[in-house]
Amino acid sequence: MEGEAFYHALKITEAACTGCTHCMHVCPTSALRIRNGKAVLNEAACIDCGVCLKSCPQRAIIVEQDDFNKIFQFKYRVILIPTVLMGQFPEEVTEEQIFSELHNMGFHYVMEVDKATGIIADETREYMKKNAHLKPFISSSCPAIVRLIQVRFPSLIKHIIRLKQVMDTAAIYARKKFIDQGIPEADIGVFFVTQCAAKIAAIKSPVGEDRSSVDGVVNMDFMYNKILLALKKNKDKAVVPVPEQYHLPPESINWTLTGGEASHYDGRCLCIDEIHNVIEILEKLENDELPEIDFLELRACDHSCAGGVLTANNRFLTIERLHKRIDIYRKNNYVTVNKMPLYRDFLHDQIQLTGEIHPRSIEKLDENRLVAMEKMQKITRILEVLPRIDCGACGAPSCEALAKDIVQGKAKLDQCIFRQKILTENGQITPKESTELLAKIWGKDKLNKNKKDKE
Repeated sequence: MEGEAFYHALKITEAACTGCTHCMHVCPTSALRIRNGKAVLNEAACIDCGVCLKSCPQRAIIVEQDDFNKIFQFKYRVILIPTVLMGQFPEEVTEEQIFSELHNMGFHYVMEVDKATGIIADETREYMKKNAHLKPFISSSCPAIVRLIQVRFPSLIKHIIRLKQVMDTAAIYARKKFIDQGIPEADIGVFFVTQCAAKIAAIKSPVGEDRSSVDGVVNMDFMYNKILLALKKNKDKAVVPVPEQYHLPPESINWTLTGGEASHYDGRCLCIDEIHNVIEILEKLENDELPEIDFLELRACDHSCAGGVLTANNRFLTIERLHKRIDIYRKNNYVTVNKMPLYRDFLHDQIQLTGEIHPRSIEKLDENRLVAMEKMQKITRILEVLPRIDCGACGAPSCEALAKDIVQGKAKLDQCIFRQKILTENGQITPKESTELLAKIWGKDKLNKNKKDKE
């Protein structure tokens, strides 16, 4: 199990955190604890799925992102946008307007990453044909899912398709276009507008490769509002035609929606969205309860990328707008101009993952296997005396999580309030000592506040 550090886009603002436990209870990898009245992150367990971000009522969890002005460090600037960005805008806003405003902001080339889906689908079919013994195949499209498998389901890593995905493929293609025009690679900056925190983490700390093809990342919510403001400001101005403006075909528009990727492949394909649903399926897969599955399209967000935590608008409205975009494409008989197939041979070599996808240890019980087994037995014994109601009052999301923390020396058995009650009644600890234990978890301020309220 690898112990390497991973970049995390999600950060906890301690001053804003009230220790409410919302994030701790929804985290799919039990990566959060409450200590001294604040949420604390176990970085080895976090997969940047963003569930905690959505659940925090205090907005104490934030996303760390690049400064937009970073783009001006490069002479030639490329902006890669996911199709779901187009679905954020009202219907009266056209694709031409969005592309034009992005050019006005200083980008020399605007490209929807889903333009690369045709190449990716072809490469994936070839990969599955050559590696049939690795069925069922798991899509590598969602970086949060890749990290989830590393953390919780390491035995399934071999099933992850070892190909870079549309964001990376689009970045490689866009950079190559400029290089072929004689522009030095160092002068080219490629930026991605992201709908989720996991893609920020994938860019800063990619899995299966040394470095990302993307130079920087922009929060979708930020970019949406920046474009919207520019559209209002320039509402009376004519739209400036954009070079290589194109209309994305239906199969590419659908790619990031649930079922869109799997529709390209034959056989029995399952399409699962929302992280807890994915975990349920992966548990069945790990236990050999899903026979004869050929391909799994797994996405961490509810309704896939349309439900990304950094999107600006409702996921259902986004999906509706993207479906209307498909209808407009068909109604107007648009023809997609896509020059990417001309680079097929070049891209074939570039989008193969050359590095390994390693398991990630959430927390090794011990380097010594025998000692680790003894600790596992100790966890079982501890669970026998815990109430198993997963109340979270101990500062851990479950009794099992508390038991693991105890054997690792990160917690004590008497943090359990039920155990405290028994110990107090038996005279083994005083009420004052019990209060002090609670203060270490929930902070003195909360206890003092309750005391003052009673007074």
